[in-house]
Amino acid sequence: SIKVMGKEVKDLNPRDLRELRKDMGMIFQSFNLLSRRDVYGNVALPLEIWGKDKSYIEKKVNELLNLVGLKDKKKSKPKELSGGQKQRVAIARALTLEPKILLCDEATSALDPETTKSILQLLKEINEKFNITIVIVTHQMEVIKEVCERIILLDDGVIKSSGRVADLFLNPDKELKKLLSSDEIVPKTGVNIRILFPGNLSGNSIITSMARELNIDFSIVWGKIENFRQEVLGSLIINAEESDKDKICNYLVKKNICWEVVENDI
Repeated sequence: SIKVMGKEVKDLNPRDLRELRKDMGMIFQSFNLLSRRDVYGNVALPLEIWGKDKSYIEKKVNELLNLVGLKDKKKSKPKELSGGQKQRVAIARALTLEPKILLCDEATSALDPETTKSILQLLKEINEKFNITIVIVTHQMEVIKEVCERIILLDDGVIKSSGRVADLFLNPDKELKKLLSSDEIVPKTGVNIRILFPGNLSGNSIITSMARELNIDFSIVWGKIENFRQEVLGSLIINAEESDKDKICNYLVKKNICWEVVENDI
């Protein structure tokens, strides 16, 4: 059972299904541009298929090319464009019929990091300007952190986790931890504790206050601060003596700070 905007897809007749597809734009990893058409022609294609008049097509295509920053490339063929420019053409084409949902299937997987960042910024602008729901299928965690508000973690077709991105990363469940901890190396001795805090709290103040109040020594093993769309979250891993574990954990619970013990499986 698949419902889109409250409609059961398998129950739709051909006419209603066509209308539903019109409300859904799509962009892919491989761009799928027509090599014989220039940029203008590729963006105009959906409008031509739907029988829009020439003046409307010209106005709409120029508006969209200006939006994606390719107004000066409208006479260029796909082979003359970079990967990022091709994806911008694909995005413009996907917006021609003014969809309510934009589906992005690994749209940045074939792009370099800098180009990926610019494409993600463009998608954020489109989401905010046109109030379009964007559904992104990706294996790139940075994509999720940069643009997504909610996340669904799928494994072999089964939903393992779901919720607000910031909430899940601040307090990750078992399935998300598998993805997040793969690059972490922690000491084999003592106890390793991950401390998670929102951007309005300082990691330094948490650590210094805890060291002073508990009068114990520990080392900072690893730490980072990350942006999640419009939210900032920080995380630290500290290493302490096993005998101090209960003191530290009780302190963090008392201060209502998210934490977890990090196991060293190496």
